[in-house]
Amino acid sequence: MKSPKKLQVKTWVLLTLMVAFSSLGNVLLSMGMKQIGEIQRWSATVLAATFARILTSGTIWLGIGSLLLFFVFYLLVLSWADYSYVSPASATGYAVVPLLGYALLGEVVTSVRWAGVGLICLGVILVSRTSPNTTQMSTAKTRCSGATTKVAKDDHVHVHEHDHVHEHGDDQGLQQ
Repeated sequence: MKSPKKLQVKTWVLLTLMVAFSSLGNVLLSMGMKQIGEIQRWSATVLAATFARILTSGTIWLGIGSLLLFFVFYLLVLSWADYSYVSPASATGYAVVPLLGYALLGEVVTSVRWAGVGLICLGVILVSRTSPNTTQMSTAKTRCSGATTKVAKDDHVHVHEHDHVHEHGDDQGLQQ
């Protein structure tokens, strides 16, 4: 098992990449759609023509590529970190998006929006002070049913030759 410090560094590197590619991807999608223009009528012909323009927009494709990279990093970090840690911690993207909106899209970010971003950042700081992985589950196979059983490492669970499971520990126990 990795040391808690290495796990935290690895988690924050991937979270940073997630935030960067998610924010960039969404801003590029917005920029691409602004270049295409507002959809005035919702007829099948207009929507088909708009969709064709969307598919040929380089900016849209850069946005999609950035969001695909975000998704890869998201899946990687979820392979070891708790979802209840990853989702709030990745909310720092809500601070990056207004900056990119201002810098790249010329948006006006009001003080009320910045206050909301500040509150989100405070929440991210609180979450970041916790461990990225609180579940630390291991997997054991039981011989009687062939089913996979997860056993918390904090508990002391023993699987014996005669398919009897003896449990010592907290309330987590065996989960199927």
